[in-house]
Amino acid sequence: MTDPLLFTPLALRSLELAHRGWVSPMCQYSCDPDVAEGVPTDWHLVHLGSFAVGGAALILTEAAAVNPEGRISPRDAGIYNHEQVRAWRRITDFVHNNTNARIGVQLAHAGRKASTYWPFSGRNGSVGIDDGGWETVGPSPLAFDGYAAPREMTEADILAVIEDFRAAAVRAVEAGFDTVEIHGAHGYLLHQFQSPLINQRQDAWGGDEDGQARLMLAVVDAVREAIPGDMPLLLRISATDWADGGVDLDASVRLAARMAQRGVDLIDVSSGGAVAHQSIRPGPGYQTAFAARIRKEAGIPTGTVGMITTAEQAEHVLVSGQADAVFLARAALRDPHWWLRAGVELGFRQDWLPQYQRAYPRGAF
Repeated sequence: MTDPLLFTPLALRSLELAHRGWVSPMCQYSCDPDVAEGVPTDWHLVHLGSFAVGGAALILTEAAAVNPEGRISPRDAGIYNHEQVRAWRRITDFVHNNTNARIGVQLAHAGRKASTYWPFSGRNGSVGIDDGGWETVGPSPLAFDGYAAPREMTEADILAVIEDFRAAAVRAVEAGFDTVEIHGAHGYLLHQFQSPLINQRQDAWGGDEDGQARLMLAVVDAVREAIPGDMPLLLRISATDWADGGVDLDASVRLAARMAQRGVDLIDVSSGGAVAHQSIRPGPGYQTAFAARIRKEAGIPTGTVGMITTAEQAEHVLVSGQADAVFLARAALRDPHWWLRAGVELGFRQDWLPQYQRAYPRGAF
């Protein structure tokens, strides 16, 4: 009997992944800025560690800001100082010393969507300077709906951000991560430069599709140079802005093809987030077709995400050739042991950790 494709190995450069069921980055807003700004806590250790214990093959952390101004909220994690590196190292060591999982960090800058209140704060919009917020930056001085307008970035600002991504990649290696993902989606800084709905510059960092993609390409080059040659590099993109005049799937195929030539090993395909007036209509597997087309036409492996909840659904996505890997988010929050259960449901006998073997379903095979 053939093993389910979900539970077949996948290699990206030297990184050998046990299977194709992975954890998507999910912001937790659980750092305490009054104690240590941007430093992961026990919450992050247990949150991420539970997925490793639960059988995930690859876990991506929440967005880790490459500088203080890049945090989405004051409670977001960072990877811009050594205290943060030590905290991340505690988590990667746990994953490596206790499980067969691998773990990567998502490098990010929120741009005009930074300095906002976290979802369970009871407040919305931008955090004021007097309340611990900061001035935000973006490609153009256009505000996201309900947020403060950003300061338009200068050439010096842009070059500094590229170096911040490079330095963060070096810290990621020091922190023990197995891979790095660059966050180029969901209306954050790199996506802001890419989207014609946000980037209204007429200099070399805007004006047309090449100029709008220039920052994302430069960051990819900087990170690729900063990490070991055998370490895989992932890139998350929004395949469409779901809005007229914004990024569309044709542009994303072209971008992915360029990224494949620059050393990106897998495109993590999501969508939306650039503007509030997007016409998105979520549903089960609503983004898998984007990953399928990028995979086919750009010639690069893809991962897909978005309302994938069952083992059968994940298996179908892979068997039908829509993606090379499946990222889980909310389904993993509901069940941190999703992968153990999925193996049983698909008839795949996998090795459970010794501490959990007594719970293996009797008569499953």
